[in-house]
Amino acid sequence: MSSKAIEITLMGRTYSIACPQGQEAALRHVANNLEKQLTSLKARTNNISREEIAIMAALNIGYELLEEQQKNQDYIRQMDNKIGLLQSTLEDALVERATKPDEKKL
Repeated sequence: MSSKAIEITLMGRTYSIACPQGQEAALRHVANNLEKQLTSLKARTNNISREEIAIMAALNIGYELLEEQQKNQDYIRQMDNKIGLLQSTLEDALVERATKPDEKKL
């Protein structure tokens, strides 16, 4: 897949970023969210460097990602349990049906 460079601005600096074709809107969306977080961090902190702000933002984003991954794993476990229960219920019903005498012959 080919890529092209798009420009994004973060904390007043413009960067040219290679982006796979068709993913430009997603990259711009992520860049906008990052810019909001960087701006918020800069407003809440006193005299820290761009590098420190970027590190704080990366840690915040990493933590958010970890939380979402944990939620996803919890959801997968819940669905696995529900599927297992449903499968067990179906198996029990099939065994019960197979062991009952055929009432139609009566």
